[in-house]
Amino acid sequence: MAGASRSAGREDHDERDAVPARPRTVGRGGGIVPGPAGREDCVKRVRDAIAVLVVAALLLVLGAALRPLFIDDPAAPEVLSATEIGFVQDMAAHHHQALVLVQRLDPAVAPAVRGLARQIEDTQLSEIGTLLGWLRLAGAPAAGAEPMGWMPARTHDHHAAHVPAAVMPGMATQAELDSLAAARGGTAAILFLQLMQRHHEGGIAMARVADALLTEGVVKQVAREMITAQTQESGLMTLLLAELEADPPG
Repeated sequence: MAGASRSAGREDHDERDAVPARPRTVGRGGGIVPGPAGREDCVKRVRDAIAVLVVAALLLVLGAALRPLFIDDPAAPEVLSATEIGFVQDMAAHHHQALVLVQRLDPAVAPAVRGLARQIEDTQLSEIGTLLGWLRLAGAPAAGAEPMGWMPARTHDHHAAHVPAAVMPGMATQAELDSLAAARGGTAAILFLQLMQRHHEGGIAMARVADALLTEGVVKQVAREMITAQTQESGLMTLLLAELEADPPG
């Protein structure tokens, strides 16, 4: 009896000391849904995280706004100089007329003349693409507001001393272009060779001035390549004119 009383007493004591468990809510998926206190903790943590992100964003914006006041950014390097842009613009226009000369040549001319015309067309088309690509990179228009404005009134290059500023050398007039379009056979071949040779001489003079003005760079290199190629083609035109018993352009 005494043992039973002591056992019953311990059970009563355990029941009084036991802390009632908080009720838990089971979600649809079987998980435990936190009570009101847990939800408050979650909300507080989310608010703190958002506050940190907002402060960081404000600091980034403020730093970007204040950066010019403390850091002297170097100016972006120019892609082409003013002289290079002027030369490239004018040479692209000069090349374009060479294509017009080829287009107005009678297709029935001698194969040697026609072959030279195709060679000139291919070369100058490729060079026009290069020249216009440089202008796009430099953010410059395809045509300059002042043709030949890049060329000084006087130049130290004796090869181009005869080239006046503001006049693009070697260009055919509209009347000459019309005469070429109307010419046929041998007459067309002679007129084409004379006009194209004069055109080449003008392009060579422009390239020589650019070579003299520029100290380095890809434009100077291409100007030199144009001098070489067009000098060779001009020599070939002299031979073809001699075969046709015609004089070179005066």
